[in-house]
Amino acid sequence: MGDKWTVLVLGRLADQLPHRFAWIRDRVEGISEKMLTQTLRHLEEDGLISRQVYPEVPPRVEYRLTPLGETLRGPLAALRDWSTSHAAEVMAARERYAGATPRRSAP
Repeated sequence: MGDKWTVLVLGRLADQLPHRFAWIRDRVEGISEKMLTQTLRHLEEDGLISRQVYPEVPPRVEYRLTPLGETLRGPLAALRDWSTSHAAEVMAARERYAGATPRRSAP
């Protein structure tokens, strides 16, 4: 749960529908296919998502939250709501920090 992508991927899977890799990739802005693959593997290893492979050509793979992963829906919604409510304050703090922090020159 400690990295940026984990929370974003779980958030996309929180609607209880199974989703395919490309759908998730297209909705998690900035994630590479490699990072999405790694994140999905870690979430599956942790028991938070399930991966269903259908024997079709080409193969179809779907991901969804497991019952354990479902327990994160409330905390993720609270984090999303907090982020939405405080986005302007966070952006203002970043602007203040950028204006007050001296730039380092290369040695």
